[in-house]
Amino acid sequence: MNQDIVNSARSWIGTPYLHQASVKGVGCDCLGLLRGVWREVIGPEPELVPAYTPDWAEPQADELLHAAAQRHMQETTDELRPGQILLFRMRSGAVAKHIGIISQAASDARFIHAYTGHGVIESPLSAPWHRRIAARFQISQG
Repeated sequence: MNQDIVNSARSWIGTPYLHQASVKGVGCDCLGLLRGVWREVIGPEPELVPAYTPDWAEPQADELLHAAAQRHMQETTDELRPGQILLFRMRSGAVAKHIGIISQAASDARFIHAYTGHGVIESPLSAPWHRRIAARFQISQG
């Protein structure tokens, strides 16, 4: 299933960035990318995503995305593997609110994510990105 997750995520590369959207080739944000991959690989989304603003959860310092990930995926501390879901803090002390999907592990690790101004891209998991990882998750079917 991990390779199916990576293949699905790669098929979204080039989709423009569009806040709150989740339509391949039309637009998505980082959560929308994960939602779309989930629909393609697993099936229906496990819960309804409420409307959210670009700064959602920050004023209250609520870890809403982390809590949702824990409800539907298995948090892991295993070595990086393709298909794992990454949750990032974009600033130290901020809530975790960016998502990526590991596409390649080892010393040349890469991940796929939807990024403002870039759309869905595959990026190196460079040291600055690696430092921002707040949690990693494994999707398990069923």
